[in-house]
Amino acid sequence: MRLDSRLPTRNGRSRHHVAVMASLSLLLVAGMASGAEPKEWLERMNKALTTRNYVGVFTHVRGTRAETLRIIHRVRGRDVSERLLSLDASGREFIREGDELTCYFPDKRTVLVERRAPDGPLLGALPSLAEGDSQVYEIRGGERERMLGRTTRVVALHPRDEYRYGYRLWIDEQTSMPLKTQLCDQSGQVIEQILFSSIDLPERIPDSMFKPQVDASSYRWLRADRRVASTTPALWDAMRLPPGFRIASRANQSLPGSSEPVAHLVFTDGVASVSVFVEPRKADARSAEGPARVGSSSAFTTVVDDHQVTVVGEVPPTTVKFIATQVKSTSPRSSSGQASATQGLAISPQRPK
Repeated sequence: MRLDSRLPTRNGRSRHHVAVMASLSLLLVAGMASGAEPKEWLERMNKALTTRNYVGVFTHVRGTRAETLRIIHRVRGRDVSERLLSLDASGREFIREGDELTCYFPDKRTVLVERRAPDGPLLGALPSLAEGDSQVYEIRGGERERMLGRTTRVVALHPRDEYRYGYRLWIDEQTSMPLKTQLCDQSGQVIEQILFSSIDLPERIPDSMFKPQVDASSYRWLRADRRVASTTPALWDAMRLPPGFRIASRANQSLPGSSEPVAHLVFTDGVASVSVFVEPRKADARSAEGPARVGSSSAFTTVVDDHQVTVVGEVPPTTVKFIATQVKSTSPRSSSGQASATQGLAISPQRPK
């Protein structure tokens, strides 16, 4: 900018002073953003996902399968509403209001209503490092890369051992929204990917955008009702865990077709989560021991003390096998059966709303 020295008026000096201060402020804000550490970008991303309104279309790629979905997320004070809609042939929809999740399956003409943690976005769990998690993950990146006409910061989480997968994320520099995420194996090959083709952050989202597009009045409606299973403590635990993993939750679930509650344990390393299900083995059940794949997740099933143990998680096969072989009963079975004072699930018919 060229300054005209022939106009040293008071107003001219004031305008110049304001312009200089504004430029310095913009440079300071840009400098703060560009100097942010990769971990800070993860924190900003998770805050944006849970506190902002957004409407977007993305492609979910898992192996050779791809699905296009639309997501709508609205925050009104403490109330959170979400809708996830498949734009492909299945037409399935998931609508969350607070802690109630309604799942529409047009191909099966079924609707399932269940409870869900109110802070769990339908977009899925994305990395959020806590203190100590850097011992099992190395976080790198912060480089700029253009995507959807926006400037993003590329952040990568590299596992320090063979018990977890890595992540690559492209975080919008202006909005902190993840425009692209990849789940990668130890060799860097992409296992699962989410790629946005469009995303908007409207100030207001009307209630009409959370109405299902299908008429489900003639569908079969099921509700997963929570109820207390028993008053005795859960009897199952993992004697050893892979480095960095710890217990996140423990509950018993009363499921259809099972005469006794099914123990459900969740272990996490702060980024990845692994679910463990322990249920009495049926006498006429066929043996299903060994590894399996469930989408992008690994699974392993074994038998312990005449109980079937199934471990599932978006982790390498070695991790689910390690945990499955370490699950043991922590005390003798009582005559009242194994259960806990936590809530369980029971499927019951429900009339459509």
